[in-house]
Amino acid sequence: MTIRVSNTLTGEQEAFESEDDTVLLYVCGLTTSDPAHLGHARLWVHADVVDRWLSYRGYNVRHVENFTDVNEKIVARVGENDLGETEKAVAQTYTERTIEDMRSLNLKRTEVYPRVSEHVPEIVELIETLIDRGYAYESNGSVYFDTTRFDDYGALSNQSIEELQAQGPEDERAEKRHPTDFALWKAGGVTPDEVESHRHEDAHDAETAAKTSRTWDSPWGEGRPGWHIECSAMSMSHLDETIDIHMGGQDLVFPHHENEIAQSEAATGEQFARYWLHVRLLDTGEEKMSSSLGNFSTVREAIESVGTNSVRTFLLSTAYNSRQTFSDATLHEATERWDRLERAYDRAVDALDSAEALATVDDEQLRTAVDDATESFESAMDDDFNTREALTALLDIATAVNRHTDDSEYDYTGLKAAVDAFECLGGHVLGLAFEDDTEGSVTVAAEAIELVLELREEERANGNYERADALRDSLTELGVEVEDTDDGPEFRLPDA
Repeated sequence: MTIRVSNTLTGEQEAFESEDDTVLLYVCGLTTSDPAHLGHARLWVHADVVDRWLSYRGYNVRHVENFTDVNEKIVARVGENDLGETEKAVAQTYTERTIEDMRSLNLKRTEVYPRVSEHVPEIVELIETLIDRGYAYESNGSVYFDTTRFDDYGALSNQSIEELQAQGPEDERAEKRHPTDFALWKAGGVTPDEVESHRHEDAHDAETAAKTSRTWDSPWGEGRPGWHIECSAMSMSHLDETIDIHMGGQDLVFPHHENEIAQSEAATGEQFARYWLHVRLLDTGEEKMSSSLGNFSTVREAIESVGTNSVRTFLLSTAYNSRQTFSDATLHEATERWDRLERAYDRAVDALDSAEALATVDDEQLRTAVDDATESFESAMDDDFNTREALTALLDIATAVNRHTDDSEYDYTGLKAAVDAFECLGGHVLGLAFEDDTEGSVTVAAEAIELVLELREEERANGNYERADALRDSLTELGVEVEDTDDGPEFRLPDA
């Protein structure tokens, strides 16, 4: 078993190797200034599947994904609708909504979701190290990274320093030694001009909003962290100086990830990340889906429209390193794929649990199809996490199940292999929620019985013993065995 990945740093597909069984995975997360849209979800879902597949292959994955909760785009939302009256309040509101969106997408929880505002001491310490090592300098209360001091600057984006454009707003450029230098620490708070370029009409005016921006004390005076330094500090704090995989959107290759490499390796003298995986953009036909362009469909809207499984199927229908187009038609196609998988799963479960599923029936065609599809699925995922081909393998199982269940007798062993493949490969790896209706009905029944028993205990506590006995008798008539113990009532479902 060899997993191969496309490494942006080398421009090659390489065999993935880890020093031990633990994989350190860092994902550049959301700036909490706008509703999460499907472009954000594309990164989340593919990072989630990378985590799931590495775990499937026996690795212990330590997955960290940050929230950027200090940013002028957040300040620009102050006073807008019900978002809050300060930068901190707006960030908190969007963070809570984003976490809800993540849960609605059936994402595994990461090890931690660090926030920039919680790591300012680590950021300051990292900047001090860069100054001490001669890679950064202070200018008028701000601190900048000297890009000319880092020999490999531009390697990730495959550019020479002579080709690079000036970074940062124009008012910073007079403070910098070189146009390509970037801010590690910004003096003072967010300015009204910074707010104005991002402000919505119903937000507070730029000057009022700017006054709510957060600042912190530092050796260079009061100020705020620069954008790029945050991820280096949080990654080192929660993972290590060197990590295995760094993921993010393709639009972050330059300047964000280029700058992360420079500042991290300048500070530690060690390689920052060994593999860089970039998720290609989600577009709407003519341009990328973007909050700033206003051409986005939010995660919440998409799930309300077609459901979590259809959304995940859509996002996984294209490999992470291929550009994907969003439209009503492509979302409809994904919904049809999911419906086909779900119907085949339900047919397999119903047949498996029927009297016609026999140990004596041997459908070699079904068993071979499941084995071949499982092998194809694993090969696809080992080949740079190719979720498109992995979904095709699951659909092959669906085809085999539908053919087999047209017969009058069923191969129990073959059907069980198919159901296990749906639940393991489709469920545990791709994060699709296949549900056994029988198990679901049992769960609902158990919850209902627990409510009846709670009511019975209340009646007993109030001295209404006749009513309490009647509730127990009703459960007994339904075949539910109830036993009173020192720890409270316990029950057993019929045939459980």
